[in-house]
Amino acid sequence: MTRVGIVGAGQLGRMLALAGYPIGVRCLFLDRSDDTPGAQVAPSLIGELEDPGLLAQLAARSDVVTFDWENISGAALEPLEKITRVRPPRAALQASQDRLAEKALFTRLKIPVAAHAALGTLEELQRAVKKIGLPGVLKTRRLGYDGKGQFVLRAPADVERAWNAIGGADLIYEKFQNFSREVSLIGARSAAGRTVFYPLSANTHGGGILRYSVAPFSNAALERAARIYLQRVMNALDYIGVLTIEFFVVKGRLVANEMAPRVHNSGHWSIEGCVTSQFENHLRAVCDMPLGSTRALGATAMINFLGVMPQRERLLAIDGLAYHDYGKTPRPGRKLGHCTILKRSAKERDAALANTLKLIEWA
Repeated sequence: MTRVGIVGAGQLGRMLALAGYPIGVRCLFLDRSDDTPGAQVAPSLIGELEDPGLLAQLAARSDVVTFDWENISGAALEPLEKITRVRPPRAALQASQDRLAEKALFTRLKIPVAAHAALGTLEELQRAVKKIGLPGVLKTRRLGYDGKGQFVLRAPADVERAWNAIGGADLIYEKFQNFSREVSLIGARSAAGRTVFYPLSANTHGGGILRYSVAPFSNAALERAARIYLQRVMNALDYIGVLTIEFFVVKGRLVANEMAPRVHNSGHWSIEGCVTSQFENHLRAVCDMPLGSTRALGATAMINFLGVMPQRERLLAIDGLAYHDYGKTPRPGRKLGHCTILKRSAKERDAALANTLKLIEWA
């Protein structure tokens, strides 16, 4: 039996733990509460996620430590490396936590990004808007996710409104991308450097939060480019585990938006839709097991349940639908669960997706 410590016990940790049981992996969580999705399926240490004593205890009881929550500081994880292995590497975690550092990494690796500027004052924002132009997006460099910490500027009058909303030190202004699609690519890399990629997925958001994904998204040129870019990042960081890059498709080419050094919401479809899920492959990678096949088993759609759970019985009556309830208390915008639809063809999937969306309410 292999023991994996996981910092964070959200739905991603829960799905990691569930993927671990069949392959002889047992997970132990660290989270602030025992009322978490992960705690329903595996034991938890309870306390602050950066508590040195609890982190040391987690490491001592684990063959490897990973995380389902990417806002833990690299400094908090560093001492654990003297006790056990920490995977993915801290360098990847730290790069993903700062939008400016992330864009610098992409730029160094010749991965296209939006025009951008770092800033910390209203005057610097005004200069950035003048140089880069409108529309644009003002973002916090750290701790922004699911649309939080962002303000879209479309006219000069928005500059002061944006500053009043999220102004302060450590911001970044980016040129708004007039994209035709948002897509993401998920890959897994072993310690030996073997890499596997999942099929490209196309993602639809609302209010900055993923609503649904479809996969495989068939575009050979885009998938080839995305694989090249993701491979560059994984090699540069000597990465171990699952890594995701989200892209905008702008005039037929990819522009990198951000990366996530963990299993990713847009890959939940892989549980039912692939030979080996992203969750199992993450565990295989960090535990030095052979990586599994990422072959798609059909045409798949994944729908997030946001803020309110749908009527379970109506969804379970749909042929080819798998239902996932994370056991979380409802509140607006919160990811409470998801469903996956698996069909033989994209045409059948798209029809089932359209019918299922009529039964989904997002709050």
